[in-house]
Amino acid sequence: MGVDEVSKSLIIVESPAKAKTIEKFLGRKFSVKASMGHIRDLPKSQLGVNVDAGFEPKYITIRGKGDILKELRESAKKADKVYLATDPDREGEAISWHLAKVLNIAEDDPVRIEFHEITKDAIQKAMKKPRTIEKHRVDAQQARRILDRLVGYKLSPLLWRKVRRGLSAGRVQSAAVRLIVDREAEIRAFVPEEYWSLTARLTTDASATPFTARYYGTAEGKVELTQEEQTRRVMAEATAKAGPLRVIAVRKKEKRRNPAFPFTTSSLQQEASRKLGFTVRRTMSVAQQLYEGLDLGDAGHTGLVTYIRTDSTRIAAEAEEQAMDYIRQQYGAEYIPTTRREAEKKAGEQGAHEAIRPTEVTRTPDSVKTFLSNDQYKLYKLVWERFLSSQMAPAVLDTVSVEIAAGEQLFRSSGSTIKFPGFMKIYIESEDDEPKEEEGLLPELSEGQELNLVDLVPKQHFTQPPARFSEAMLVRALEERGIGRPSTYAPIIETVQARGYVEKREKRFVPTELGQLVTDILLEYFPQIIDVEFTAKMEGELDQVEEGEAEWHEVLSEFFGPFAATLKEAEEKVGGFELQDEVTDIACEKCGQNMVIKYGRFGKFLACPGFPDCKNTKPILEETGVVCPICKEGQIVERKSKKGGRKFYGCARYPDCDFVSWEKPVAQQCPECGAPYLVEKKHKDLGLVHMCKAEGCTFVRPVEEMEEVPT
Repeated sequence: MGVDEVSKSLIIVESPAKAKTIEKFLGRKFSVKASMGHIRDLPKSQLGVNVDAGFEPKYITIRGKGDILKELRESAKKADKVYLATDPDREGEAISWHLAKVLNIAEDDPVRIEFHEITKDAIQKAMKKPRTIEKHRVDAQQARRILDRLVGYKLSPLLWRKVRRGLSAGRVQSAAVRLIVDREAEIRAFVPEEYWSLTARLTTDASATPFTARYYGTAEGKVELTQEEQTRRVMAEATAKAGPLRVIAVRKKEKRRNPAFPFTTSSLQQEASRKLGFTVRRTMSVAQQLYEGLDLGDAGHTGLVTYIRTDSTRIAAEAEEQAMDYIRQQYGAEYIPTTRREAEKKAGEQGAHEAIRPTEVTRTPDSVKTFLSNDQYKLYKLVWERFLSSQMAPAVLDTVSVEIAAGEQLFRSSGSTIKFPGFMKIYIESEDDEPKEEEGLLPELSEGQELNLVDLVPKQHFTQPPARFSEAMLVRALEERGIGRPSTYAPIIETVQARGYVEKREKRFVPTELGQLVTDILLEYFPQIIDVEFTAKMEGELDQVEEGEAEWHEVLSEFFGPFAATLKEAEEKVGGFELQDEVTDIACEKCGQNMVIKYGRFGKFLACPGFPDCKNTKPILEETGVVCPICKEGQIVERKSKKGGRKFYGCARYPDCDFVSWEKPVAQQCPECGAPYLVEKKHKDLGLVHMCKAEGCTFVRPVEEMEEVPT
């Protein structure tokens, strides 16, 4: 064994990408290994918690991690010092604690290093300040893990016995499903109400372009138009007196619009959904890659953004100064804000981390585009633009509002022009809600000026029910109500779909019959589990554990006592629920009965209702609209592999026809060579594309990416 090998210090992180980036910064005196996430967890085959012994958890090595653990132990023995550099949050602290346990590292040994961006400067500073593992953080993560295990492993068997095998209930997922179920109930109960709008088209003279004004009411106040008869009466009164309409008030003012704050985890998930069409899972996956580091050519492996799990909009003074210098150089001193804004701290906000920002503001998206995948570039561009704009001066708008009299009836119009773009030169935040009516440009108007009425346009409307949740809207609702944490939103959203409680229709969440039934049962017998406020309260108590303001055993004890009593009562009272299977028009080829839809590990499938006499099952085949190019008879349909449930495409006449493709066929003829269909695939530079697979044809066309969560 060489001297260099013995003298090396060992640093343990979670992922190989992170290890590769850090190793580049620290040089030959350090060896960096990856634990590949958690190495220990509660066993899947049993509860794994001794409730009677103070909720003592039983941890085992996660299946498949034996070789990794062996390698880490061997490396630790050879090292003169071991450092634990897992992520700077509860989960990362818990991973470090488990590593310390299996590597026999003393609790008071300062081995924990923490950094919030993977840059050379941040790593070197962290190495100078190792600390002991924060037990309060570990306790908070451990309490959450045990709490979720108790709910899931105690409640799910009840649903198995009373409703259907394979069901599950979770402390957070059940509250999330309830939000979707409650929203659907609001939609069903909604009664549309009629209302009318009245728009006047006006000109300053016969040759001028018309502008519009909306009906407001009278001098006595605003009038709501609710019926056609009322609207027609107003129209008659407005046009009864011959002669022009008159401007009776013009109000001009300067309005400032502030930029959005830098991204938190939640706001990044929402904005990536709105602007890029990314699912929450996709956003977090790509963000993790940007954080852990990518190969930037001569610059080597470098982390592009700061830590991606944060609820703070705070920015380090050093990063703010760098942004000011860049803005001054690129845009001019007038784009530097005169005062610094800080968001109000939310209840439960940790604030230990910065907001998500680029690690180096001069590293523009276009300067690294050639080294990034399409997804990585899009998300990095979003983070970079949001951060830079957040450090810029407000936009200044010149606004004008005009009041116009038509007899006793009043119309109002407003418009705005950009006097100084400020942050809007780079970035404007999107919104979930329906697009607002745009303010248009108004001609120069003055009080007393007469206007020509071109026409009056009445329009009937009906109030609309609340919209179903999109991913961005659901994330916002979860955050506002304190359900879960941003790092858990992706698994929550995936789980409720995989369990068959919720499904997506036109990119909006709709509860299934199963989701409605399970919610009703939980609401009647376990109201606390599904109560949004109670779930948020538990999150608050876990935060208190992390802050050292609550003891984790006591938090679990206070919860479990009432929960166990309710569970015992429910076992006696909950009756059997017969959930009717959805019958299809597809006949079983073995016995002739119409097959029904069942739920399994990889989602929905078809099964014969004659089970156990007939055990025929088959996948639900989603047609692509493309005729098989081999047999020219069958449709190409979507299938899933038996191992891993991976999507592929094959002929519906299988096994008579063996056509198969991993690429999704698209029912569009190639505009260049006339081939009957295109395929959808990822392109290194263009992202998602439709391209022709015909020999000799090079047709390729980018398409809008709107990824769906796999179920």
